[in-house]
Amino acid sequence: MVNAPVRVRFCPSPTGNPHVGLVRTALFNWAFARHHGGTLVFRIEDTDAARDSEDSYNQLLESMRWLGFDWDEGPEVGGPHAPYRQSQRMDIYKDVAEKLLTGGYAYHCYCTTEELDTRRDAARAAGKPSGYDGHCRELSAEQIAAYEAEGRTSIVRFRMPDEALTFTDLVRGELTFQPENVPDYGIVRANGAPLYTLVNPVDDALMGITHVLRGEDLLSSTPRQLALYKALIELGIAKGTPAFGHLPYVMGEGNKKLSKRDPQASLNLYRERGFLPEGLLNYLSLLGWSIAEDRDIFSVEEMVAAFDIKDVNANPARFDLKKCEHINAEHIRKLDVKTFTEACSPWLKAPFAPWAPESFDADRFAAIAPYAQTRVTVLSDITANVDFLFLDEPATDEASWAKAMKEGSDALLITARANLAAAEWNADALKNAILTAGEEHGLKLGKAQAPVRVAVTGRTIGLPLFESLEILGREKTIARIDAALARLAAA
Repeated sequence: MVNAPVRVRFCPSPTGNPHVGLVRTALFNWAFARHHGGTLVFRIEDTDAARDSEDSYNQLLESMRWLGFDWDEGPEVGGPHAPYRQSQRMDIYKDVAEKLLTGGYAYHCYCTTEELDTRRDAARAAGKPSGYDGHCRELSAEQIAAYEAEGRTSIVRFRMPDEALTFTDLVRGELTFQPENVPDYGIVRANGAPLYTLVNPVDDALMGITHVLRGEDLLSSTPRQLALYKALIELGIAKGTPAFGHLPYVMGEGNKKLSKRDPQASLNLYRERGFLPEGLLNYLSLLGWSIAEDRDIFSVEEMVAAFDIKDVNANPARFDLKKCEHINAEHIRKLDVKTFTEACSPWLKAPFAPWAPESFDADRFAAIAPYAQTRVTVLSDITANVDFLFLDEPATDEASWAKAMKEGSDALLITARANLAAAEWNADALKNAILTAGEEHGLKLGKAQAPVRVAVTGRTIGLPLFESLEILGREKTIARIDAALARLAAA
C-alpha cells in the first residue's frame, strides 16, 4: 500500500522530437499520481545547452497537452518549488555542491582524460573493474597545490561509501550493488556546470518527490543516488529517500531497445497519422502493464482506476505497430459520429486533401462518415477513403484497374449503367441493379460490382459500394461509368 501524499515527477530533456518511450514513462507517472490522488510535478531538465532547444521545449508542452496529461506543478502552472526549468536553478546546484565539498561528501578530482584512460586500460587488462579508481580521493593539501600550480582544472566527484547498497525496486524487488561496481562519480564539470547526477536527485529532494518511476536504463545510477540522498539528508537538504521503480525497456526491431532513430519511436509520427491520444495511450499502457489478462481495450480513466505499480512487468516490452493501430481503430469505432467527423477535419483540407477546397461538400461527408468510421485505422486514412466524393475524376489505382477490368467488363458496365440509370437512387435499389446486371452476364454480385467500384471510386477496396453510389449521386456515377467505358474502348 502506498502512503499518501504521493509526489511523482516527469522530467524530460527538451532535445528533439518526443519519443514514445518517454510518453510511456509520463503515462505511468501520471496514472500513478492520479490513482493515488497525488501530485505530478512536470520538470524540464535543460542543463545541456548544446542539445536543448526552445523549440523542443515547446513541443514537449504541446505534446503533454495533446495527450491529455495535466500536471499540478511545473511550466505554465507554477508551484511552491519554482522554477521548474533546471537552467533557471543553477545557483541552487552550486550551493549544494559547495555543501557536499565542505561536508566531505565530495572532493575535487584533477585527473586528466589521458590518465583516466591509461588506468582504465590497465584495470581491464588485469581483469579488474574499470571505473574510477579513487586516485584523487585523499589528496593532501600539498598535492592539490601542486596540481593547481600545473594549471590543472578539476571536476567534483561524489565520494561513494565502501559498502554494498541494497534497495527494494517497486518493479524488480530487492536489488544489491557492490561497491566495486559503483565507483566515485562526477557531479560538477570542470567549467562549473552541474551534471545530471547532481541536479536530478537534488531537485527530487527539494521538491519532495516520494516515488521515482523511470526507465530501466537509469537503474545503474540508482545506487549513486541512494548514497547522495543519504548525504543530502545528513546535510538537512532532503527529508527522505524516494521509492524507486524502474520500468521495462521498450523494444523495437531485432530485439533492440527502441531508440529515437527508429521511425516508429517519434510521437509526432502518430499525431501526423491521426492516432487518437486515447488509442495511443491505451497501447502504450500495455508495454509493461495490463488491466486484465483478457482485455486490451480500455479508456484512460479505466487505466487510472486500475493502475498499480506492483503490476508492472519487469521484462522488456516489444513495440508492435500493428497492434497499436488495431487498438487505435477500436477507439475510433467508439467515438460518436459527430466527434469522429470533427476529428477528421484536419485531413479533409490542405495539405492532406487532394481536392479543391470548393469541391468539399460537408453534407456528403456527414452522410459517408458512419461508413468510413468502421473502416479507418487512423484518422489520416479518411482522405483516401472519401476522395472519390470530392474529386472531379476518381484517383484510379492502375493495379486496381488491371485487376477489375477483365475481358467482358465493358459489357457488364454497359448493362450496369442501364440498370443504374433506371433505378431509384437508394442503396438497396442500386445493389439490385448491379446484382441483376451480374446475373445477366453469369457473374455473382462480388464479381459484378468490382468493375463498377473501380470505375466510380478508382479502387477495388473501399467503403460500402451501394451506399457510396447513393451519396455520390446519379449524375456523377453515370458519368464515371461512361468515362470507364470510353477508356476500355480506347484500349
